[in-house]
Amino acid sequence: MSIRLKTDKEIEVLREGGRHLAELLKLLSDKAVPGVSSADLDKVAIEFIKGKGDKPAFLGYKGKYDKEAYPAVICVSVNDEVVHGEPTRSPRIFKEGDIVGIDAGIIHAGLYTDSAVTVPIGKIKKDVAKLLKVTRKALEIGIEAAKIGNTTGDIGYAIEKYVKPFKFGIIRELAGHGVGYAVHEDPFVPNYGKEGGGVKLEPGLVIAIEPMLNLGSEKIYLAEDGHTYKTEDGQFSAHFEHTIAVTESGPKVLTSL
Repeated sequence: MSIRLKTDKEIEVLREGGRHLAELLKLLSDKAVPGVSSADLDKVAIEFIKGKGDKPAFLGYKGKYDKEAYPAVICVSVNDEVVHGEPTRSPRIFKEGDIVGIDAGIIHAGLYTDSAVTVPIGKIKKDVAKLLKVTRKALEIGIEAAKIGNTTGDIGYAIEKYVKPFKFGIIRELAGHGVGYAVHEDPFVPNYGKEGGGVKLEPGLVIAIEPMLNLGSEKIYLAEDGHTYKTEDGQFSAHFEHTIAVTESGPKVLTSL
């Protein structure tokens, strides 16, 4: 494992990029309405990113286990799609009652930030609305635990402890991660764990915390496109994410307005 801490100046640059990313996600969230497609959002994203003088972090990204590079600018995951939904090859048209996960990353002045939201399309069912609320709160709780002296295990433990009473599936195979110099860096930041386990949090550590919760079982599978993860039981899934910096004054959210 190779963890590279960021300088105060780099964190300032990441904060600048993070504001751009937050603006983008707000724009895309507002445009996600019935009749709009996932491909429409991707077009809006590339225009916005270029307009800011930034670059898309996901386009052309090829992870260690990916068979081919990612073909779009953002990830758009609808309903039972957990993460990494491809918005352009087989566009999804949003309809009332859907939920849409929008995950985006940008490169600003050479440094990477990563963030995600899940938005309702029109009126959604009560249990789905609760899933979104709990997942969003789980992210807040995970961020609160990202303090100097704590560990990645403490973050996961805090999220898991909060989520367990709601009986939502906590995805095990996917997790948060280091970010800054690349889309994905060490350490691995799971949404479950043991107190004191994992990697110790130090000043300058920049990580993406991203709870992913399922309405049903925690089990997921990789779809035929080689990128999209889906719930095994077909139930809805929600995803929220922020890039944060561990600092002497506490966790600092870099991807907020």
